[in-house]
Amino acid sequence: MLEDDPEGKKVNAATDLAHERQARERENWTRALATLAETRDRKLFAELFAHFGPRVKAYIIRLGMPMATAEEITQEAMLSVWRKAHLFNAAKASASTWIFTLTRNLCIDRMRRERHMEYELPDDKADPQERHDGEQAVLEQRMRKAIDTLPDAQAQVLFLSYYEGKSHSEIAEQLGIPLGSVKSRLRLAFGKLKQHWEGES
Repeated sequence: MLEDDPEGKKVNAATDLAHERQARERENWTRALATLAETRDRKLFAELFAHFGPRVKAYIIRLGMPMATAEEITQEAMLSVWRKAHLFNAAKASASTWIFTLTRNLCIDRMRRERHMEYELPDDKADPQERHDGEQAVLEQRMRKAIDTLPDAQAQVLFLSYYEGKSHSEIAEQLGIPLGSVKSRLRLAFGKLKQHWEGES
């Protein structure tokens, strides 16, 4: 007969509480966005902007956008939240899912407009808050494993861009290489990562 594991219970209880807190927070922001759609309350929009603005910017940077572009798209995304709030349907999606999907679409539009398709955006859930912690850990492990297969030069620029959020010009300056080399290495790196992930699926 197995003995009780009080430490394990504490960990599970803490995890459950964290998930409940996240769920409550998601519901609160969903209600806030639904209310904004009806009232056009500028104070409420300011609260939404303060909460989601930094998260949206971080998400855009993780997609590989330069810092300056990320700031522009963040402003554009949050302005779209204000303009399109009446289109939000709380029965179909949470506020975070709706906002991050809107942001992802803006990123795709920007890349098409600038013909800047150096690599494809990751085909995952638009809302990073929707991922379970365990799923995220597995994805991070797979990503690190995939990056380990890259040549050092490509892995270096990918790390600086994806994990540190540096712009292409900042990477070029830091490494002392031409901007074109940064873009070329990123393009090659994402091409190899795509092959690696397709080989694992």
